[in-house]
Amino acid sequence: MPAAKRTGVAASVSVRPLAEPDLDRADEIFRSAFGTFLGAPEPETFFGTADYVRTRWAADPHAAFAATVEGEVAGSNFATDWGSVGFFGPLTVRPDLWDQGIGRRLMEPVMACFDTWGNRHLGLFTFSHSPKHLELYRRYGFWPRFLTAIMKKQVTASPAVTGRVLYSELTAAERSDALSLSRALTDAVYEGLSLEREIMATQAQGLGDTILVEGAGSDLDGLAVCHCGAGSEAGEDVCFVKFGAVRPGPDAADRFERLLDACEQLAAERGLGQLDAGTNLARQDAYRCMVDHGFRTWLQGVTMHKPNEPGYSHPDAYVIDDWR
Repeated sequence: MPAAKRTGVAASVSVRPLAEPDLDRADEIFRSAFGTFLGAPEPETFFGTADYVRTRWAADPHAAFAATVEGEVAGSNFATDWGSVGFFGPLTVRPDLWDQGIGRRLMEPVMACFDTWGNRHLGLFTFSHSPKHLELYRRYGFWPRFLTAIMKKQVTASPAVTGRVLYSELTAAERSDALSLSRALTDAVYEGLSLEREIMATQAQGLGDTILVEGAGSDLDGLAVCHCGAGSEAGEDVCFVKFGAVRPGPDAADRFERLLDACEQLAAERGLGQLDAGTNLARQDAYRCMVDHGFRTWLQGVTMHKPNEPGYSHPDAYVIDDWR
């Protein structure tokens, strides 16, 4: 693009909240951007029936942002609040407008969200082989750490997991108790980490369900927020574990095995053929456990952290997530 035109584009960019009428166009750009970058033959159909734009907008419209050029949507970005942890994405820009500074403009409002929320540890998932992406986010204080493996396995029949409870089946009073127990579990994994918003958004939008694995006492042994099927972040015939964790300490590996079995049980009950789950490779014991369980990596990226600290990505953490 000629320098004069690049200057004109930069001057005409504005950023505002993403509105409901923008969602179709933002979704088109999201698919086209990822599909183009990864060399898909039909970029506009990339991600199939999975939906990242509408689901994240509905979860928190105040944390969704659009970049416009001459009044037309040119990209979008989304911030997510998990208590002491915040992450953002997908950040996407229309391919014909790449390298015009639009990505930097879309970073500004999400960083403001994190300041407002007071998150202590920030992160993102990006392409480990892309110097351009790594340098963009480094400018905002993010640093690349371990690779994150997005894994999948074919769903097979397995015995029912004892103590497995589904959030959707609880009464209103029981759900309140379940949210308190989930906060206690995630706080034990990383101080202040909370999946309450994710659990409630999954339920409110009908995206899937949250698995609660009860322990011997009053505590939870495990928790998994799962998206199921088309229209969610999973896509057709897939159960996607957006977040999963078990209570740390002795026997955490056994608890993690139970949680994986419970996720596969949910997938089978929903008639879904594939189970997807990601984990940071700094969580080496969790990764080995998933491999032993039959998971294999189909996509790999890197998580970037601010500050340059592990957060809950360390060898003793039995956690599933990927910050996509």
